[in-house]
Amino acid sequence: MPLARSLSVTSLSGLEEWDEEFELEDAVLFEIAWEVANKVGGIYTVIQTKARLTAEEWGENYFLVGPYVESNVRTQVELIEPTNPVLKRTIDKMNSSGCKFAAQSEEPPHIVAHFHEWLAGLGLVLCRKRQLPVATIFTTHATLLGRYLCAGSVDFYNNLSKFNVDKEAGDRQIYHRYCLERAAAHCAHVFTTVSQITAIEAEHLLKRKPDIVTPNGLNVKKFSAMHEFQNLHAQSKSRIQEFVRGHFYGHLDFNLDKCLFLFIAGRYEFSNKGADIFLEALARLNYLLRVNHSDVTVITFFIMPARTNNFNVETLKGQAVRKQLWDTAHTVKERFGKKLYESLLVGQLPDVAKMLDKEDFTIMKRAIFATQRQSQPPICTHNMLDDSSDPILNSVRRIGLFNSSADRVKIIFHPEFLSSTSPLLPMDYEEFVRGCHLGVFPSYYEPWGYTPAECTVMGIPSISTNLSGFGCFMEEHIADPSAYGIYILDRRYKGVDESCNQLTSFLFQFCKQSRRQRIIQRNRTERLSDLLDWRYLGRYYIAARHMALAKAFPDTFIYEPHEPSSATGFRYPRPASVPPSPSLSRHSSPHHSEAEEDEDERYDEDLEAEKDRVNIRHAISGMLKNVARVFLNNRSSARGEKQNRVLTLENIELKL
Repeated sequence: MPLARSLSVTSLSGLEEWDEEFELEDAVLFEIAWEVANKVGGIYTVIQTKARLTAEEWGENYFLVGPYVESNVRTQVELIEPTNPVLKRTIDKMNSSGCKFAAQSEEPPHIVAHFHEWLAGLGLVLCRKRQLPVATIFTTHATLLGRYLCAGSVDFYNNLSKFNVDKEAGDRQIYHRYCLERAAAHCAHVFTTVSQITAIEAEHLLKRKPDIVTPNGLNVKKFSAMHEFQNLHAQSKSRIQEFVRGHFYGHLDFNLDKCLFLFIAGRYEFSNKGADIFLEALARLNYLLRVNHSDVTVITFFIMPARTNNFNVETLKGQAVRKQLWDTAHTVKERFGKKLYESLLVGQLPDVAKMLDKEDFTIMKRAIFATQRQSQPPICTHNMLDDSSDPILNSVRRIGLFNSSADRVKIIFHPEFLSSTSPLLPMDYEEFVRGCHLGVFPSYYEPWGYTPAECTVMGIPSISTNLSGFGCFMEEHIADPSAYGIYILDRRYKGVDESCNQLTSFLFQFCKQSRRQRIIQRNRTERLSDLLDWRYLGRYYIAARHMALAKAFPDTFIYEPHEPSSATGFRYPRPASVPPSPSLSRHSSPHHSEAEEDEDERYDEDLEAEKDRVNIRHAISGMLKNVARVFLNNRSSARGEKQNRVLTLENIELKL
């Protein structure tokens, strides 16, 4: 099934700057979602990270509407009195007699209402039913029926056109919610989705083709020097290593400097998120590493919240033992240092045999005895309420990865979101991701995929699939994704076993990379962060709002679409250096590499980055994008005449 475009503005590098600024003095934007200041899933991240850019565009005419949750209001919302008298009057009326729409003012402005997901869709349907003068936009981040179908192990993408949607929704007892979502999609002036793969899904399940695709972005923090984010990786990695020392105490028979940290994170949807195929691939990777006598150890973290009642006692004990050993080492070091100091004071070289006395050896022997352990290191860090029926733990039992000394792949299941206040692994999610080497997200159902996007922004390579919005986005716009640390797993045109073999191959090849190759790959991955910045992707939302205004107020705004004259997909060029992952480079991190230094061929990160920028500019400068023209007929109340403005989207150029 080909990935047909809904509208060509989905081609990176975003939209060109508008020829003239859009007049917003008489326009108001409302954005309505259940996850406004209420973290449930990825929509919270979309709204939170996009808010700053939207506020810069709309100023005080931008309003977010969401549920009032007292605990969230205290921590995320600053309560202030509105300065706009019309808004203040409206809020007072809402507080006194129920909700009244803000359009009820003496001089009604042009209102745009953007609704996210079916939970907010009822407001959109009522706006159209009551014929309110509001331009409406509906964005589905994942169709309700699609999520349920995929969770039921259905061959979803090969049967999209064959589903009896009413029957499927009724069988799953979600027909009322499905009807609300479908009604919102059809009533909206502009219907959008977050990715091309979701656009196809929505066209079949909701029976309307999206008008425009609005990819999800992030606020990208750029570093002034390349080594800065590499420093953050080294610092965060050392903290993960400390946790690993405690978790595997008594069985720490592997070299931490030869350890690779992999992780998967997100909602606990075992099949949808690809945890099933990932575990199977880990078992095959373990076999390959053992038969090839690899000295690399892979430690894989599963960060997926599940029902627990407390931390695992054995896990907490491991961290206590590690801390005790650390304190013991410091005690002996201080005693040793004091004796060394006193010896040097009298002008004598110390007698090494006398520097450690019997008491020192007794302290160290006690510490060593405390590290003795008869059981294997635990798989799960918490006590699970449904241990016997948990999908991850049952799969671990089936594949036999129990963190034994012979295994080159170790598994740690952390069934709780990370927190810097945790007594076990005191790191927030961003810090943890920076310390890992590879994020693995082999999802079967992933309308966008913020987890691999966050990895990319932080310079961490990741594995995604061609069934995720992020994977399709990168595959479409990057000529050689793997060279930039974006591995795209084929789960659309291959069977489960073939996909599992491909994932195993990705993991095994990654394990064979040298430390220098991984550093270079992280540099390249971080360079892609510009592609995910809201500065570019936010323009798709601008286009959607302009389109909605043109459809809702045809007397003031006229919209005339133009089909693109040629193929419009922009592909980020391959890296300038060959091969894609050279093993040698000059040092761009604080720690020296074990790579050889006597080779003539050198890798220069700054030179490659500059060549990539030149390639991108040349590629884009030859492209003309006749995507759409929007004629804004803005009536002048003072002169009583029309003033025409033309907004043309063409000659797109990516600013790097």
